[in-house]
Amino acid sequence: MAGKAKNGAEKPNGANLPFLYRHYDHETLRGALRKMHLIRQFEEGAEESYMRGLIHGTMHLSIGQEASAVGICLGLTDEDQITSTHRGHGHCIAKGADVSRMFAEFFGKTTGYCRGRGGSMHIADVSTGNLGANGIVGGGLPIAVGAALTAKKTKSGNVVVCFFGDGANNEGAFHEALNMAAIWKLPVIFVCENNGYGMSTSVERATAVKNIADRAAAYAMPGVIVEGNVVSDVAQAMHEATERARKGEGPTLIECKTYRYRGHSKSDRNRYRTKEEIEEWMTERDPIEMFEAELQELGVIDMAGIEAIRADVAREIAEGIEFAKESPMPDVANLEKYVYTEQA
Repeated sequence: MAGKAKNGAEKPNGANLPFLYRHYDHETLRGALRKMHLIRQFEEGAEESYMRGLIHGTMHLSIGQEASAVGICLGLTDEDQITSTHRGHGHCIAKGADVSRMFAEFFGKTTGYCRGRGGSMHIADVSTGNLGANGIVGGGLPIAVGAALTAKKTKSGNVVVCFFGDGANNEGAFHEALNMAAIWKLPVIFVCENNGYGMSTSVERATAVKNIADRAAAYAMPGVIVEGNVVSDVAQAMHEATERARKGEGPTLIECKTYRYRGHSKSDRNRYRTKEEIEEWMTERDPIEMFEAELQELGVIDMAGIEAIRADVAREIAEGIEFAKESPMPDVANLEKYVYTEQA
């Protein structure tokens, strides 16, 4: 029989629980919340460092999209692989990246993932299956198909996830990648993080179909639309797509409807959106706040536990920034080193 929640409402029984709570234990769920906070605070820390002149160039923040990254990566192993985008910090952290090394990469230091050569848009860590972020719109799509072809040929049982934004769905590589993956029934899951805008152009003005997932039908694969700010919805769609891929049934296109709070990049003056639109998403549909409320409702964590996570993440972020600040700059004499794998 269902018990009582803290607010007096009936707790759902096991059969009525959201997908996430039927497939993962409480420790894993608390870990998912921690990763969401880690992504949010990492990007806020990076933004502050940029404003203080510690980071040069630009960056593309995914603040507001944390549920997509965490929900997609929750059930993946280190052997499963991902390709990411120019807005890929959340994907990297969700796949297991160390924030100290990420900050070091941002700061252009030798202790960074790419020894300071890649910066914000090109973080990679093959040890956790992260094949790398990519500054080219849609650039990860053919790479993911190639990795999935390898997985199929070697019979590894691994899957490959390709993150891309709504702007990439009008690139030729999108159609070529989906077509090839479908023909060969490759174990690849295409994840479109539709945050409503490709740079400053809304999806409605740039894409003929109402939903990007509708385009899956042209390539004989499932097209799934999920509320990208709800972790459980994202994780359920990903679980079903992963099972399909591992059984040799081919690819899936998942469209996560989400929103970015910040502009396209640090140079974006945000004149194409209203303050009211941004405020509505931040106050009514924030993924972290909704997940915290859900976890409390189901007795997975209490407010004291949430505060402890926030404090622990804040400590890790502060230590990561200090690590980056104290790390050495690259030596000019090594300018040509660490560019190709044989030089690593």
